[in-house]
Amino acid sequence: MSGHQFELAECPTDHVSAVKFAPSSPHRLLVASWDKFVYLYDTQADSGGALLNKFEHNAPVQDVCFGRDDNEAFSCLVDGTVNRVNLETGEISVMSQHAKGARSVVASAHHNVLVSGSWDLTLHLHRLDDTSGSHTTVSVPAKVFCMSVSPTKVVVAMSNRANNIYELSDLAAAADKGGNVEVEPYQRRESSMKYMTRAVACMPNDAGYASSSIEGRVAVEWFDPSDESQSRKYAFKCHRQNVDGQDVVYPVHALVYHPVYHGTFASGGGDGTAVLWDGVTKRRIKQFPRFPASVNSIAFSSNGKFVAFGVSPGFEDGKEDDTEGAIKVFIRALGDNEAQGKKK
Repeated sequence: MSGHQFELAECPTDHVSAVKFAPSSPHRLLVASWDKFVYLYDTQADSGGALLNKFEHNAPVQDVCFGRDDNEAFSCLVDGTVNRVNLETGEISVMSQHAKGARSVVASAHHNVLVSGSWDLTLHLHRLDDTSGSHTTVSVPAKVFCMSVSPTKVVVAMSNRANNIYELSDLAAAADKGGNVEVEPYQRRESSMKYMTRAVACMPNDAGYASSSIEGRVAVEWFDPSDESQSRKYAFKCHRQNVDGQDVVYPVHALVYHPVYHGTFASGGGDGTAVLWDGVTKRRIKQFPRFPASVNSIAFSSNGKFVAFGVSPGFEDGKEDDTEGAIKVFIRALGDNEAQGKKK
């Protein structure tokens, strides 16, 4: 039923750090939380979905992704651990250990590579089919804040407003080497936004990426380095609320592109709102009803018919202890044309 939205039953008990739909099943959802668990749901099993399993980790979970299929996942933790999670057996095995918190993890089944990014100024490269625990370390110039993968590339956004763009084929080749290696990025870029990067999302058609900042802005860029393509990049203000006559600016915590309508992307902010944007015509498609707290993570199902929102207090309002009832995951069924871009 299009437009139907509901709250998942048996939600995490602490901050929701990531929501990810399975690559094949539009009903299978992973949720990572600071409560040290990764949750696996069937979002359509009952009226509020069904919790299929929960996987306990040794530290708060910062990110999670699926691997080669719907039964393989990878997680990364505040203590620097990168794990493989067998969603069928529940087995959790350590892939590698960063020296500081592991912030983001992305996988490419096609290239057989897993990339984890850390605050210790490194990427760890792992072969998806390697269970030996070996990995390759690649140094980067600053703390990794977020990453996103396209069909051929990985965008690594860092604390100094630098974005390194790598070819997945280069990282996959390096993953076989082990030890410390240098991998030359396809491109090095400086963020076009003045303030710290909060989220990054690659276009599913491999054309470029969007990034967001803590200062209520989103920038859209293209991989093609030609002057013509670079002249198309743009940035815009969003997730701002007028409060008592003052323009209050919120961080944009979440970005994700629609898998079917490639020009459409969603943003989620500290103002408790989520918005669908048409990146081609540069117009807002839809703003969803306001959520009870910050929208920290958003995911589309593989068929583009469902969207998940991870909601948790973001402390933007200074109420650090006000978490009761505000940690939720919402699932929404999108209408046939609800996420389709506007006509020029």
